[in-house]
Amino acid sequence: MISTNGVTLRYGKRALFTDVNIKFTPGNCYGLIGANGAGKSTFLKILSGEIEPNNGEVSITPGERLAVLKQNHFEFDEFEVLKTVIMGHRRLYEIMEEKDALYAKPDFSDEDGIKASELEGEFAELNGWQAESEAAEMLMGLGISTDLHDKKMKELDGSEKVRVLLAQVLFGNPDILLLDEPTNHLDLESINWLENFLYNYENTVIVVSHDRHFLNKVCTHIADIDFGKIQLYVGNYDFWYESSQLAVKLAKDANKKKEEKIKELEAFIRRFSSNASKAKQATSRKKQLDKLTLDDIKPSSRKYPYINFKPEREAGKDILTVDGINKTIDGVEVLKNISFTVNKGDKIALVGQDELAKTTLFQILMGEMEADSGEFSWGVTTSQAYFPKDNSTYFEGVDLNLVDWLRQYSHDQDETFVRGFLGRMLFSGEEALKKASVLSGGEKVRCMLSRMMLKSANVLMLDEPTNHLDLESITALNNGLIEFDGSMLFVSHDHQFVQTVANRVIEITPNGLIDKQMEYDDYLANEDIRSQREKMYA
Repeated sequence: MISTNGVTLRYGKRALFTDVNIKFTPGNCYGLIGANGAGKSTFLKILSGEIEPNNGEVSITPGERLAVLKQNHFEFDEFEVLKTVIMGHRRLYEIMEEKDALYAKPDFSDEDGIKASELEGEFAELNGWQAESEAAEMLMGLGISTDLHDKKMKELDGSEKVRVLLAQVLFGNPDILLLDEPTNHLDLESINWLENFLYNYENTVIVVSHDRHFLNKVCTHIADIDFGKIQLYVGNYDFWYESSQLAVKLAKDANKKKEEKIKELEAFIRRFSSNASKAKQATSRKKQLDKLTLDDIKPSSRKYPYINFKPEREAGKDILTVDGINKTIDGVEVLKNISFTVNKGDKIALVGQDELAKTTLFQILMGEMEADSGEFSWGVTTSQAYFPKDNSTYFEGVDLNLVDWLRQYSHDQDETFVRGFLGRMLFSGEEALKKASVLSGGEKVRCMLSRMMLKSANVLMLDEPTNHLDLESITALNNGLIEFDGSMLFVSHDHQFVQTVANRVIEITPNGLIDKQMEYDDYLANEDIRSQREKMYA
């Protein structure tokens, strides 16, 4: 168990945390959430001992081992991959090194023999004989093939290093796991492996993630950082989100009688009580939910941008036809005979292992790049709004404040209108006068989405729109696209985003397209499609 007692952290006059008292117990996975700047990563560093609070203390049950996902991707560059994973269990690795040094001595003495015997005993107790096979199994589950296990870390690319460091923190069954954005740079198969690993994990996990599907799959509790405190909620992210929205609704219904509000709360609890994150938690979770009162459901201080795409006119039946597009970049065939038709109302998720292929297709369809061969045609009644994966050209070297930047894309040039639009996207007051060139990644995305909304298009093209966004903005965008009644093509690694928005999936493979009119989860679960995918990637 890990707990805090009276933890307070201040930076100057600003208090990030004030008198935080919380317990994280074995068998549970806690999703640590909070608005940008609330201190999620900082709190993990306090728990790990990397940062000392101004007041209070962190307590860990004596003898328990804590493991933290490393953020320094170069720390182990001179070590082999398999050895790097085993280093996650420091004591086991020390024993292995000490044993090897003893057995390598040319003058191996009786004392050395006694010491080696002691080490062998401890080595066996720590399951050392299975260490290499367990480490290799973890690496394979995270997509690191056996031919890389003996290579040095410096020979791996950034994505591969992230996976090895994740295997390192998971290795050896630590008692407490601290994970900061563990799904970054993972493909769907690796995320699925990690979800299953944590779902069955018996010890304590505390995780920060912007992946709502991941939080829903693995979390038994949500620890919400708000108002400088941390409030624990039983259940996954969806439960927290719905309960916070219910709290806002109940607070607004000032004239509603308490009995009516209690009935709403009871209906809400019934809806969620059977939706347990872990089967073993179902009974205790239901008991805790049944104890909820109106006072336990608290409104959040979170602010959600207003994202609403309204087409200026309805599109006709002809949306987009793509016929035999081919494209080679730097000698590599990126797109091969790509043909499909977009129908009215299609919300198409473009998926596939090759990121460049999807971005290249978007750039061709938007006229930013020419195909080597093939053609495409947009319906005469269509208008398109495009969200590019790389938005740097819209902001670099631009000496405009946000009002003037957005005014470039607005039919209504009135400053009151533009400021009102920016305010709904969380740029209010002085924020609207910031220079466009100094915005954060998330702020730039909100500006690009504002630009798209002002186009009032009936076809949307979005290439990784959730990158850099916080959970609140992702949720707002997700809801906005669900409500959009036009057609769209989009790329996203956010599982819940794809599942809730798309009604059609097109996968670009090295050997052609797989095109299915179905939801994403059904696509992934379909055995026939799985067999087809294996052949297309062979």
